[in-house]
Amino acid sequence: MGTYLNPFLSQKFRFWSFVSMFFLVFVHGYNVEPRYLQPWTTPTDPLTPTAFVQYLVANGLLRFRIPMLFVISGYLFALHDEQPYNQRVRKRLRTLLAPYMIWSAFGILLTFVLELHPYTRSAIANSHVVQIDDTRMLIHDYRWYETAIRWLFFPVSYQLWFIRVLLVYNLAYPLIVKAVTHKTARYVFFSLAALFWLATFDIVLVEGEGLLFFSLGVWIQKTDFSIESPKPWLNPIGWFVAFVGLAVLKTWLAFRGQSAMGNSVYPLIALLHKGTVISGLIACWYGGDAVVRWFMARPWFVWLSAFSFMIYALHAPLVAYLIDPTIAALQPMPAARLLAFILLPLAIIALCVATGAALRRVTPRFYGLLTGGRGMGA
Repeated sequence: MGTYLNPFLSQKFRFWSFVSMFFLVFVHGYNVEPRYLQPWTTPTDPLTPTAFVQYLVANGLLRFRIPMLFVISGYLFALHDEQPYNQRVRKRLRTLLAPYMIWSAFGILLTFVLELHPYTRSAIANSHVVQIDDTRMLIHDYRWYETAIRWLFFPVSYQLWFIRVLLVYNLAYPLIVKAVTHKTARYVFFSLAALFWLATFDIVLVEGEGLLFFSLGVWIQKTDFSIESPKPWLNPIGWFVAFVGLAVLKTWLAFRGQSAMGNSVYPLIALLHKGTVISGLIACWYGGDAVVRWFMARPWFVWLSAFSFMIYALHAPLVAYLIDPTIAALQPMPAARLLAFILLPLAIIALCVATGAALRRVTPRFYGLLTGGRGMGA
C-alpha cells in the first residue's frame, strides 16, 4: 500500500491523538485512594457519587486512549515503508528519543526546584511520585546513580513510558512487520501479544498493551482491513452499549465486589477492564465520525490540537503534585474532590497550551526540539 492518507482519515488521526492526550490529564488527576490505577484496582475510599464517577471515568471510560494511540502510531509508521529504514530510525531518534531525554530531565529538575520550598516539598512527598523506598520521598534523597536511572528508564514525568516503548517498537519494526504479515507466523505472534496484553505484561522496554496495539496498527495498514467503514460485527452501536455497560459493571465491582466475591473479584475486574478497552476503542473509532467532523471544522479546535504533545509532555508530574493542594483550596465547597478532578486537569491543560503557544511564537526552533517537530503549524 502507498503512503496516501485521505483527508478525513488524517483529520481523524489528529482528533483522536489530541483527545487521547486531553483525557490523559484527567486520568492522572484522579484523586480517589489508591491513586495509582491498575486494571484491577479496588478503591479504599467509600463508595460515594464522587468516587464512583471518578473511577468510572478514569479507570473505565477513558482507558481506550493509549491503545488508540498505539494503533495510530503503528499504522502511520507502516505507511512509510518506501523510506529507508535507517533514515526512519534517525528521524525517530530526533522525534522520540530527544524529547524523551529532555522532558525526563525537566521532570527531575522541576521536582528538585519545587522541593526547595517547604509547602511544595510536602506536596511532592504526599504524592509519592518520586518515593524510592519507605523513607526517601524526595529527589533530594536520591543518590546520583538513582537520579540517572530515573532519567533514563523511570522518568519522574511518568507519562513518558509511552515514548520509551514506542521507540523500542519502532526500532523492532522490521521484525514486527514480518511477524504480522506472515500467513502462519502472524497467528502465533498475535496470540502471544494478546496473552501479554491480557496478563498486563510489563517490563521496562516492552509491555503487552503497546506491543499488541502497535502491531495491530501495522497489520491494518498492510492488509485491506477497513478502518473507515466498519464490518457488520464492528457495528459501533452495539460496541458502545457494551463499552458503557462493562465500565459501569467494573466500577460497581471495584467498590462492592470484594465483599461479595472475595479475592476472586480481582481477575474478573481485570477482564472487564480489557473488555472496556476493546469495546471503547471500536465504539469511539467507528462511531465518532460526526463528532470528529464537527470539531475538525472549527479553526479554534484545529489550532488547539496542535498542542497535543505539549499537553502530554508537560502535564505530569505537575498534576499529581497539585491534587492535594487543589482539594484543600476547594474543600469548603460541596463535592470538592469531584471539582478538583474536573478543574485541575482543565487548568493544567490551559497552562500547557499557553506555554506551547508562547514557545512556538518566541522560540520556534526550541519548541520544535521539545516536541520532536510536532505542532509547528496551525
